[in-house]
Amino acid sequence: MSLPATMRAMVTMGHGDLDQLVLHHDWPRPAPAAGEVLIRVGACGLNNTDVNTRSGWYSKTVTDATTGGAFDEVGEDDPTWGGAPITFPRIQGADVCGTIVAVGEGIDAARIGQRVITDGWLRDADAPDDMNKTGYFGSERDGGFAEYTTTPSSNALAINSDLTDAELATFSCAFSTAEGMLTRARVTADDTVLIPGASGGVGGALVQLAKRRGARVIAMASKAKHSDVAALGPDRVLPRAPENLRDALGDARVTVVADVVGGPYWPSLIDVLERGGRYTCSGAIAGPMVALDLRTFYLRDLTFTGSTVVPLEVMPNIVRYIEYGDIKPSLAATYPLEELRTAQAAFIAKEHTGNIVVTS
Repeated sequence: MSLPATMRAMVTMGHGDLDQLVLHHDWPRPAPAAGEVLIRVGACGLNNTDVNTRSGWYSKTVTDATTGGAFDEVGEDDPTWGGAPITFPRIQGADVCGTIVAVGEGIDAARIGQRVITDGWLRDADAPDDMNKTGYFGSERDGGFAEYTTTPSSNALAINSDLTDAELATFSCAFSTAEGMLTRARVTADDTVLIPGASGGVGGALVQLAKRRGARVIAMASKAKHSDVAALGPDRVLPRAPENLRDALGDARVTVVADVVGGPYWPSLIDVLERGGRYTCSGAIAGPMVALDLRTFYLRDLTFTGSTVVPLEVMPNIVRYIEYGDIKPSLAATYPLEELRTAQAAFIAKEHTGNIVVTS
């Protein structure tokens, strides 16, 4: 196959507002190094990590909610998910679905032509379980907001599905994040799981994956999105922030809160956890600074787990769930690659349910 020397790419040029996303028509096409594959990108999903990294929200100098815009001050020592500097220019985008079109040294050429989705977690080959030696696709290396991208062969997971590229590009980040949270919290069929922000990509994935485990699921979302969230299969749907959450729950006994929202409503979530309950978190889109009464924490024997780097088996399991039809995509909208700014603005506005994807 004859491959072009250059490609279209949306390149993040630095921390700041949406104007930092710049379309290039002649960006050098990457070549796969030893152990890597080259993917012709069909579609790439949007995620909060794209916005947070561009804006610098991960920096401890930022205490506000995720806004998607520029912040007055961003510490350059810790502006990424891993608390480290990022190198610009950078092609972001972690959720690629596409086709392998070339392979690097040491990779079987039979992989060429395979349809794949990407596992975003870049691991040390000699110590794959070492969380301190991980990176993320689209952060520590260029990702999928381009016509072509490279990744380690082990991060390109072959998939057999009738779903479109855009639909498959909704799974990787959101569903691996959600499955990682539920795994850390050890959710089983004996649990009742409360999910704030259930209309988002991770929130919707949490609903589906918790139901897959047999748990009872109570979703929280704005009233306008209730019908969309209900289609994902929760047992109940509550308003986004009931004035009295305990009354809204009625006789439900919440054993797990799976949260990516945080913000000022956070104490209400903790207050409804049953004794011995578990809180698991992988985001704070409503704000990272929360108030905690330590007496609630220790007197009720609660367990808190943060979840970022997921266990090795999570993404292969997600592929299996897709192929078996156990989970379904929630595709809110698609945009062409050159309209990534518009797509990300829509993503930030949070008026959609599910995931937004760009196609190349």
